[in-house]
Amino acid sequence: MLNLISLLIYTFFLTFANAEKFSDYQNYKKTKINLKIKRISENKLNYPWGMTFLDQENLLITEKGGGLLKINTKSGEITTINHNIPIIKSSSGQGGLLDVLSHSDGNIYFTYSHDFQKITKNNNSTKQSSTSIARGKLIGDEIKDFEILFIAKPRLKINKHWGARIAIKDDYLYVGLGDRDKGMISQNPQKHPGSIIKIKIDGSIPKDNPSFKGYEEWLPEIYQIGLRNPQGITVSPFNNEIYFSQHGPMGGDNIGKVKFAGNLGWKNVAWGGKEYSGKKIGKSAYGINYDKPLISWVPSIAVGNISFYEGKAFPEWDQNLLISASKTKMLFRLNLKNDEILEEEIIIRDEKEIGRIRDFEIDTEGNIFLISDEPRSSLWKIYRN
Repeated sequence: MLNLISLLIYTFFLTFANAEKFSDYQNYKKTKINLKIKRISENKLNYPWGMTFLDQENLLITEKGGGLLKINTKSGEITTINHNIPIIKSSSGQGGLLDVLSHSDGNIYFTYSHDFQKITKNNNSTKQSSTSIARGKLIGDEIKDFEILFIAKPRLKINKHWGARIAIKDDYLYVGLGDRDKGMISQNPQKHPGSIIKIKIDGSIPKDNPSFKGYEEWLPEIYQIGLRNPQGITVSPFNNEIYFSQHGPMGGDNIGKVKFAGNLGWKNVAWGGKEYSGKKIGKSAYGINYDKPLISWVPSIAVGNISFYEGKAFPEWDQNLLISASKTKMLFRLNLKNDEILEEEIIIRDEKEIGRIRDFEIDTEGNIFLISDEPRSSLWKIYRN
């Protein structure tokens, strides 16, 4: 009897400790700071996806359809950058030219949807593609010395769930790869979709990756599995750890930490989300065998890129995690201490002229620059007088 009572008590506390809690953005308060919002370039961007600072005044911005633009944040002057990145080009779908990151080694790093052209036995042309990583140097108005570092396996036809945000830490590249809408592929460490990979900035494979440390069945580039569609990644300048954001299905958008040989559980769990048909995914939101995210949103917000705030413009937000969200047209912050969320606050939401915020960057003064996933969209600046 004593053993039975002890078991019941243990089960109760285990259940309580693993309670399935979700965050609802509709309950977040709006900032009381008197923000200034300025349009830098008016209606000059066509579905921009990623951006990076080249220096204190110039941003390099990708467009999903293949455009690559340099924009001066002071004057709004735009320069078209020529390149030969072999992206897929389609009138619909989520692929194309994706993230971009300027690094101190003098290279510009890109993620994109690599286009393969295959001729079948019937001589019918079919499209296959993979999430890919490459680098090159910006010389004048052109990307030169272009070099492909990684191409995900297997090749697939579907144009969905690419993920593909880039972070660099200690000369290692970390990139989140979407599951390409293949679900359980994320639980297969012999395939790249649905994982976070770690490679050196020259494309070589680190010898401390899981496949060399007891996970022999894993592909050598894979560092973490069980993701659905990662949309943001950042290295914290405060604790040097790496955080990522990802889309759940209908509900379940979340933020987690990059972890050696970690598994977030997709598609055995959905972090509070469910199928678009309404069908439940998994027996519980998180599962006991998988890594739990720091926060999960129900309903979904269409979480985007993330970055820790540093700067003089908004000292109240120092060390807070800023997050963009496209569906909810929102930029907000989480006061994150020791991976516990102490406060949530909306910075902007439903700014009709801005639209679906896709990405943002913070300059050396702490001003925030936004791009939105829209045709004829603009570059915006959030600042304070």
